[in-house]
Amino acid sequence: MPFKAADSLLPLTPISFEILLALLDGERHGYAILQAVEARLSSTLPLRTGTVYRALARLLDEELTERSGGEGAGDDPRRRYYRITTHGRAVARAEARRLADQVAAARAHRLLPESKR
Repeated sequence: MPFKAADSLLPLTPISFEILLALLDGERHGYAILQAVEARLSSTLPLRTGTVYRALARLLDEELTERSGGEGAGDDPRRRYYRITTHGRAVARAEARRLADQVAAARAHRLLPESKR
């Protein structure tokens, strides 16, 4: 099936984007994805297990992620592992650019301080 253009899938929900970011570090099982997202967001975005799994299902349907056969030594065989696809990387990159444009607009309107590079 042909992929939708990356821009046509934007904007991503914050949870979907965070899941893709977590998977850029390598494949993970669902609970490890939840932990990675929670660790990054701490308390800024309330997170429920069902929310993450629903977002994962949507990302699978859109072929931004895929199930993998990854299993670590002694891992529970019921765990399902996920990894980001090439198309998922392209969509995550497009979303990052979209967000960067929004930050630039906020800076232009003095809502954020200028970047100190």
